[in-house]
Amino acid sequence: MALPNIDASKLTVTRTTTPKPAYDKKTLSFGKNFTDHMLCIKYTEENGWEAPEIKPYGPLQIDPAAFVLNYSVETFEGMKAYRASDGTINLFRPEKNMQRLATSSQRIKLPEFDQEQFLQCIKELTKVDERFVPDEYGYSLYIRPNFIGTEPNLNLMYSKEALLYVYLSPVGPYFPRTVKLYANSQQARAWPGGVGNFKLGGNYAPALKPAMDVVAKGYDQILWLLGDDHYVTEVGTMNFFIFWTNADGEKELVTAPLDGIILPGVTRDSLLSLARQWGEFKVSERRVTMPEVVQAIEDDRMIEAFGAGTACVVCSVSEIFYEDKKFAIPVDPSNPDAVFGPLTNRLRNELLDIQYAKTPSPWTVPVQ
Repeated sequence: MALPNIDASKLTVTRTTTPKPAYDKKTLSFGKNFTDHMLCIKYTEENGWEAPEIKPYGPLQIDPAAFVLNYSVETFEGMKAYRASDGTINLFRPEKNMQRLATSSQRIKLPEFDQEQFLQCIKELTKVDERFVPDEYGYSLYIRPNFIGTEPNLNLMYSKEALLYVYLSPVGPYFPRTVKLYANSQQARAWPGGVGNFKLGGNYAPALKPAMDVVAKGYDQILWLLGDDHYVTEVGTMNFFIFWTNADGEKELVTAPLDGIILPGVTRDSLLSLARQWGEFKVSERRVTMPEVVQAIEDDRMIEAFGAGTACVVCSVSEIFYEDKKFAIPVDPSNPDAVFGPLTNRLRNELLDIQYAKTPSPWTVPVQ
């Protein structure tokens, strides 16, 4: 007999008796404000998935010997809800986040779950806290699904108990300006045969000290390089794109390939799809080295560069520090005060217009 999977029809809702006051969206800091409720779904190997529950936001009760606390058996996702001009609320390609969460959880042997039913539960949570979805372009409700191993067991096997939980955070622009990157070739975020292509908590903790060291030097994030040839992979919270005239004289938008080292970003995939639909220049997923980037800058072939991700959306890169030298990246030569380069701004606007349902698209998924 098959054990129960997630069933959204069995979802229960317990509303808070102490609702939080509305947030002033102009003062929102990313990831520091939370809504009234959260979604929790428990699993045991013996009984399968329990009925989902939406309950007041608050601390979790976890055994000190839980797998997640001892062996970092944890994966997570980042997605957003957007309020359109007519007041409706939409998600953006949420099936991609469900697929990636499932792939990541398989890597650390967490149990399988019904992706469609879990997504329906997330929609219900968003509806319960819909008053927290900002109503201004550029603002959104960040959705953070977490999947953790909760069995109290110090044997390094796999967790026979697990918890899927989701909380929500109203957010504003992540980087309301250009960003400066510090190219790091001394340490590696990920490597061939590793787990860089999975969204695991264990991928992020080891990068914290190098990242904070870079911030202390006046840079925003690390541009991670790999190997003796200094292959350009990705940024701490973003996939990295270059728009240049390549060595063959072609205008080209290029980003690192999905070779098992970088995270397969949903925003990354969306921008590549948009650029390919235009058909105006070459679009490539291939390896590029930092010396090639430097040569393009010195030859005036670099047009612009940007990062892309759910949190930051799309943001222009204005400087890269590499091997004791600062390299300025063009943003918009026609406007010295520009925050976005021409291509960056075009991609950003087209993406936001889809996310806020100004442009009809199958990528927009209504909550209701």
